[in-house]
Amino acid sequence: MKKYKKVLSIAGSDSGGGAGIQADIKAISACGCYAMTAITAVTVQNTVGVRGFHVVPAEVVAGQIAAVLEDIGADAVKLGMLPTDEMIVPIAESLKKYRVRSVVMDPVMVATSGDRLISEAAAQAIRRHIFPLATLVTPNVPEAEYITGMPIRSEADFPAAAAALRDMGAGAVLLKAGHLDGTELTEYLFDGNGCHTFRYPRTDTPNTHGTGCTLSSAVAAFLAQDYPLEEAVLCAENYVHEAIVRGREYRLGNGHGPVHHFYRFWE
Repeated sequence: MKKYKKVLSIAGSDSGGGAGIQADIKAISACGCYAMTAITAVTVQNTVGVRGFHVVPAEVVAGQIAAVLEDIGADAVKLGMLPTDEMIVPIAESLKKYRVRSVVMDPVMVATSGDRLISEAAAQAIRRHIFPLATLVTPNVPEAEYITGMPIRSEADFPAAAAALRDMGAGAVLLKAGHLDGTELTEYLFDGNGCHTFRYPRTDTPNTHGTGCTLSSAVAAFLAQDYPLEEAVLCAENYVHEAIVRGREYRLGNGHGPVHHFYRFWE
């Protein structure tokens, strides 16, 4: 009897389907795993922007996690939007109780506009309780600046920022440089054994909504399949890059559309 490799996403829902839980389910499925969810917030959004959101009570979040892990189990967990500090300790306790071996944390803290998406208390709780359990954290530049308090003006600032993040307990750090200028899109993996660089030509497209959710979920899916960390990140980076390239062929909505999660299955 065959068994699924399973990934649980603990994150917020995107009614537009391009990011959050919806993007996670698509990416995990496209990368060969069975996707499960624990929803932390329900957002009201589309390709143009976020109109509002409703936070799911902490006990309901914890209940979703327990229901999934005590019955189905998970080979990896992806963490996204964790909007309140009340839900973070129960999440951390669940990860320890059920001995989840691979945890990918996408620290969704700062919007593209620069606005904070979570409270300072929640950010502090994530640093204290979640980072020490994380196999990998995947911040973009604004998120890394907010978490560390360090300005990041160029790629030369990445090593110090990554070191600060690892000092908070993260096993490894994938810093995403999409917010910096340049004709290339460069990501840096700091895993304690050095720096691994992934470079791709920057794609001119408005369809980039949900790239961070998609990337972190893809990494979790490959870790669930027992890929070594560097290989898991490489496979996830290649998947997301091609999803962006193929996504520019389509138009969905009036704002920033999604990447093409299922390009491998469409002709």
